[in-house]
Amino acid sequence: MNISSISVLITTWAAISAGSALAQQTADTIYSGGPILTINDGQPTAEAVAVRDGRILAVGTLEEMADLRGDGTRAFDLAGRAMLPGFVDSHGHVVMGGLQALSANLLAPPDGEVTDIASLQATLSAWVEENADTVDQVQMIIGFGYDNAQLKELRHPTRDELDAVSADLPIVIVHQSGHIGVANSKALEIAGITESSEAPPGGVIQRDESGLPNGVLEEYAFFAVLVPMLSNLGEEGMIAFARAGSDLWAKYGYTTGQEGRSSGQIVEALKKVGAEDGLPIDIVAFPDVLESREYIGANVSRDYQDRVRVGGCKLTIDGSPQGFTALRDRPYYDPVGAYPAGYAGYSAITMDQLQEAVNWCYENGIQIIVHSNGEGASDMLIAALEVAQMKYGDPGNRPVLVHGQFLREDQVASFKRLGVFPSIFPMHTFYWGDWHRDHTVGPVNAENISPSGWIRERDMMFGTHHDAPVALPDSMRVLAATVTRRTRSGDILGPHQRVDVMTALKAMTLWPAWQHFEEDDKGSIEVGKVADFVILSDDPTAINPEALAQLKVLSTIKDDAVVYQAEEGVREGRLNHAPFSNDPVLAHVFLHAIYQGMQVEQPWLAIDQGNVQ
Repeated sequence: MNISSISVLITTWAAISAGSALAQQTADTIYSGGPILTINDGQPTAEAVAVRDGRILAVGTLEEMADLRGDGTRAFDLAGRAMLPGFVDSHGHVVMGGLQALSANLLAPPDGEVTDIASLQATLSAWVEENADTVDQVQMIIGFGYDNAQLKELRHPTRDELDAVSADLPIVIVHQSGHIGVANSKALEIAGITESSEAPPGGVIQRDESGLPNGVLEEYAFFAVLVPMLSNLGEEGMIAFARAGSDLWAKYGYTTGQEGRSSGQIVEALKKVGAEDGLPIDIVAFPDVLESREYIGANVSRDYQDRVRVGGCKLTIDGSPQGFTALRDRPYYDPVGAYPAGYAGYSAITMDQLQEAVNWCYENGIQIIVHSNGEGASDMLIAALEVAQMKYGDPGNRPVLVHGQFLREDQVASFKRLGVFPSIFPMHTFYWGDWHRDHTVGPVNAENISPSGWIRERDMMFGTHHDAPVALPDSMRVLAATVTRRTRSGDILGPHQRVDVMTALKAMTLWPAWQHFEEDDKGSIEVGKVADFVILSDDPTAINPEALAQLKVLSTIKDDAVVYQAEEGVREGRLNHAPFSNDPVLAHVFLHAIYQGMQVEQPWLAIDQGNVQ
């Protein structure tokens, strides 16, 4: 008998043995009755999926599932709806999503109702009225999500306009980017910001014609007010945020979320919620490398415990592209505001800080995810990565570019050469595409924001994200923006940067699973992987791409358990786990902690420059 014959016999015996072992098992659940998109190129679709003990037992035809049915097997009827692997969050801020869930909604349509400063004021006033007991107790008002690019006035509100809502209570509103905010006169007074206050490095205190602070605070000047608020939330407040944020992610079909700029305090709050069985999904956290290095080193892990793990480090180089605080390699096209000629933004950290942080991660083989929006910031990142790789080689730590909103094509090539995984933000094409075309980079360069086309031309994987709470973690809006690149006005930015639906789905499932070192467990429907699924109202590959944003998440399934279920005819669904309660007591904890956190004179004097999201 020759070697070839022996090989055939061994292969045949292995197949028979595997089939026999499979036949001896029965499934806990068999999913069937609708299109199943596996995101597995080797078996793109299936009629049915069998699951046992939270893992996928078989993928194939209904006939092939017959031997896996037992008396206790549950039949999950898709009823014609589409099933896909659960979405994997390439970049977001789950815990800060709780801020979005617990404050006044200042988003523009379609996610809110704020279109001008008058409607912003009305929304804040209505929120105060609806939360009167809590506001009376804590004496504080906070709103999230206003966007000067979408306000009729095309500017930020001022302290005086917030004073019109209340001159007696401190008010802080957070820009949709999370990098800018506005405080009313009372809030500025409590924070110790006066006419003589100097802005911290990496921040700006905007002023009116008389030189007085007008209430608008950029980057570190804003973080210096916001961070003490949040850091004083305490354990109960952080737990409220963690519950509210993880519930919101589950609603949009995410079975793995990311806390993309964390701290030890935030991770410990997540762990506490997880230990109480309060997290519907897995969450991977990335504490800031400039402020939590010791904690990262002691806690980084590839394994989840109670659905939480520390995945590596986060570093932030620059700010918001739509807010004109991202660092470009050339002047902004037509910035709206009092900017000097040739203004190109600014970095939040120095090159020395960047290099030292990158070196530490490479030396210790720890993954680093880096917020870099402008071309100038990406030039800094590329230079730092080149130095680290020359010094330490490639430790296999899969570094990640976060956002990369304004990239040159040569930078995309450099990131491929350096083994960088791009996690990009195509929702910008919808939310701020018109703004980028008209004001930030101009009509020519706006065609290449979030350049997924350039990335795929180089056969690179990439992830797409929502950066919530910057935008709602709306998975279908992410999908639609990646495929169509249609702006609010109906324009299409960069047709050459569009990708097909299946590529866009991989960027929400299999590829971000690889980004997180979880490709063996998540991201596709394959035997042995965890039973994380999302059920959509229709098959995204079978409808007009212009209708993708209208698809609905009907169920989110984690480890073979339904953790979110939409209700027929009801806008909001229900969460099937130990959910966050909209108890006003928790809102009280949140607002009280923010108020207490503002009692700091010149707060940035004590704030580490690494404390940035």
